[in-house]
Order: sequence, then structure tokens, then C-alpha cells
Amino acid sequence: MEPAINTQALNGRAAFVTGASRGIGAAIAVALGAAGVKVALFAKTGEPHPKLPGTLYDTAKLIEDAGGQALPIVGDLRDAEAVGEAVDTAAAAFGGLDICVNNASALDLTGIGELSLKKFDLIAGVNLRGTFATVSAALPYLRGSDHAHLLTVSPPLNTDPKWFAGGPYTATKYGMTIMTLGAAETEPGVAANCLWPKTTIATAAVAFALGGQPMIDRSRKPEIVADAALAILAKDPKDYTGNAVMVEDVLAAEGVTDLSGYAVVPGQEDFQPDIYVD
Repeated sequence: MEPAINTQALNGRAAFVTGASRGIGAAIAVALGAAGVKVALFAKTGEPHPKLPGTLYDTAKLIEDAGGQALPIVGDLRDAEAVGEAVDTAAAAFGGLDICVNNASALDLTGIGELSLKKFDLIAGVNLRGTFATVSAALPYLRGSDHAHLLTVSPPLNTDPKWFAGGPYTATKYGMTIMTLGAAETEPGVAANCLWPKTTIATAAVAFALGGQPMIDRSRKPEIVADAALAILAKDPKDYTGNAVMVEDVLAAEGVTDLSGYAVVPGQEDFQPDIYVD
């Protein structure tokens, strides 16, 4: 991996990151902290989970170990009041907000007719409503920044019918993208972009809800998404907004073409394509 990403524009900025206790959210938060960003972390996991590794406080320590400043806030993304309070707390602590990263997401690919209403409420509440609540709370602060970025971990809108089999989940993930791209149209001072990997990423969702260890072995590390996120968030908001882009394309544009270091299994070349990627 060639270290080609210039993060100078991020130094001293303030960010709010959802789903930051593990996986992609934690990786983005740590990368931001290492780049000199003050990072507020929001997620449900304050205490160790019996099956899943990582807590908000683990992520906060990694940020601090990297020389950054972290503010862990435990809360449920489905609780709009808690989300609003968390964003307000972060803005008060940091003197404003420059960056909002919508990473938190609940995964279930069960089709309509089989998915329970309870599970639909979960994925819709986290993915769609949670993103809406976070963006709504963050925008008043982002509008006051001269480096305002809204970044959502959601896919480009691929209308191949094969992706509609998991229709309820697809609707929520595409909804995250549509809301973010909509903000690019209505918020002229805020860069609003979406980011998605071409391959699966080694996260708890892949391990427990998709393909288990065999798929993990064909995945890349969360740090590949974090590095692409840094590249986007370091750009001038006036010059880069309204995009739904792939991680690998962002890195290639930055001159990072050797992705071998991101492989979970060294030397792996047969990667599992992510969902919504043809």
C-alpha cells in the first residue's frame, strides 16, 4: 500500500461517527483520530458483548493511542432524542462539528414475506431512521463549518433486480444513499457523499450474518474503507459532493493501487464481491 493520502485538511477538525464500536466505524474513527480529528463515537456497545469484539471505549483508547482525542457516547441510534443529545454533546465539547459519518447499520437479507415485522423495524430503525436522525441533528452544526462533510457507508443505486431479493434491507440501504445524495442537492455548503467497498469487509456482519470464516478469509480489512473515507473527507467540500463511489476507485484516484496489505489472508487474490456490486 502506497501512503499517498494527504490528510492535512483534517487536522483540528471535529467528527461524529456512528457505529464506532467495531468494524468499519471503528476503523474510520481511529483513522480520523490519527489524522488529528477530534472524534465523537456513538454506538450501543459500552460493555463487552458476549459474541462480538470491541466497545466504544476500546475504539476511544485506540484513537488516544494514535495521538487523537475521543469522546465515546453510548446510545441507541433508534432513539432520536439520544442521537440529538449526543450530537449536541459532541458539538459543545469540540466547539462545533465538521464531519458526520453515518456508518451504523443492521443487516438482514431475508426477503419480504419471510422477514418479521420486528426485524424490519430493527433494520429500518437503524439504517433509515437512524441515518435521518443523525443527519438532521448534525446539519445545523455542519452548516457552520468551512469544511463540512457528510459521509454515509451505503451503496450506489444498482437497479439489477437480483439485488431486490433482500428487498427490505435493500430499501433501507438505498434509502441511506438517497437521503445523502439528496442532502448534496439541498445543502450547498455541505459535501454529501456515499462510500461502498467492491469486496466484503472483515466485520461481525460478514462473520455472523453472511458467510462466516470462509468469507472473512476472502475479505479485506476495514482499514481499506477508512483510508478511502479519509481521502474523501480531506477534499474541499465545494469540489466533491453528490457522489456514491467505490472504495477501490477512490484509492486508485489517490494513487493507491497496491491493495495487497488490506487482505485478511496475506496473498489472497480471490475476494468475495460485496452485495450490490456487479
